[in-house]
Amino acid sequence: MRKHDYIILGAGASGLMLAYRMAQDTYFDDKSILIIDKAKAKGNDRTWCCWEEGKGEWDDLLTKTWPNVFFGSKTYSEQIDISPYHYKMIRSEDFYKSLWEIILKKPNITFINNTVDSFTELKDGVQVITKKGSYVGSKLFNSWHNPSVYESQKKYPVLQQHFVGWFVKTKEETFDDSMATFMDFTVPQNGNTRFMYVLPMDKNTALFEYTLFSKDLLEQPEYEDAIKDYLEERGIGDYEVIEKEKGSIPMTAFKFSELNSKHILNIGTAGGWTKASTGYTFSNTIKKTKALIGFLKQESDLSKFHRKSKFHFYDAIFLDVLANHNNEGAALFSSMFKKADVKTIFKFLDEESSLLEDSKIILSVPPKRFIQAFLKRLF
Repeated sequence: MRKHDYIILGAGASGLMLAYRMAQDTYFDDKSILIIDKAKAKGNDRTWCCWEEGKGEWDDLLTKTWPNVFFGSKTYSEQIDISPYHYKMIRSEDFYKSLWEIILKKPNITFINNTVDSFTELKDGVQVITKKGSYVGSKLFNSWHNPSVYESQKKYPVLQQHFVGWFVKTKEETFDDSMATFMDFTVPQNGNTRFMYVLPMDKNTALFEYTLFSKDLLEQPEYEDAIKDYLEERGIGDYEVIEKEKGSIPMTAFKFSELNSKHILNIGTAGGWTKASTGYTFSNTIKKTKALIGFLKQESDLSKFHRKSKFHFYDAIFLDVLANHNNEGAALFSSMFKKADVKTIFKFLDEESSLLEDSKIILSVPPKRFIQAFLKRLF
């Protein structure tokens, strides 16, 4: 049986971006790389957004950018100029297609359309069992996340960022496409943290996404009824739903890094690359895949890739508060956006803030719940 140098399980954002970076780096030209996924062409199964200063690596693939965002709630609402940042949107179909064009030109990279049953660490590598046979590799990068590993533990709460989105098209020019609605908490909270997220692609087309940070999912009609009500309240009646999307992203401070080993590294959501307190994954994946390429040139033990960070503790505290007082999310975010500069918030969420900037964020949120959660987590 042929042994591959690297096996990548999953051709989503993290797996494909890692393969792309390997394809772009001559260091990996003599390495055998195998990608396994049950589907190669995934279409527009994801919409990713991030805030970024200046020109970014993926700007050529962007669907839309916004220089302004809107934050709304019953206690604080504001249109915010986020310069020098722009809020950027990329659809997955363009992203996948662009990366595959580079990856498939490399003769040392192979894609196999297959379904993975399991994988096992060996003394000097790893074995992957699929529906069509088994494969052996020196190193495995796994993006298939298994919810049972964090749902079965009690140390860290598990919330979901769950949503349903409608791409809406109107006959008349309706939308201000210079501004994205980052969070609009004016929707009924019903005991949870609920908001509307709106991304206008042009004056006639926008994505309306009804989003919750909570433990339990809703029935499909509940999400869609909330979108209908939101549109109706804004006088938007003559529209066509041209596309829909839905998703659920785990939000937990569970230490995914403890699942890694010498020969196996979990990546993407499976590796804890999703920002626990927000559900954002794309920016982190950009950073992590770049760092991983440099790491692989120096190290052979994949368990050493993870680096401890103060932000894990911040996320754990935040999620403790959100899990135990889910109805207070709107007040928490409103206080933060009212008292802290949005640029500081972005740096904090990007895990690039200084201790002084951290303190500004900490002081911007209602203190009682966080002090309680801090003391409980600390002791």
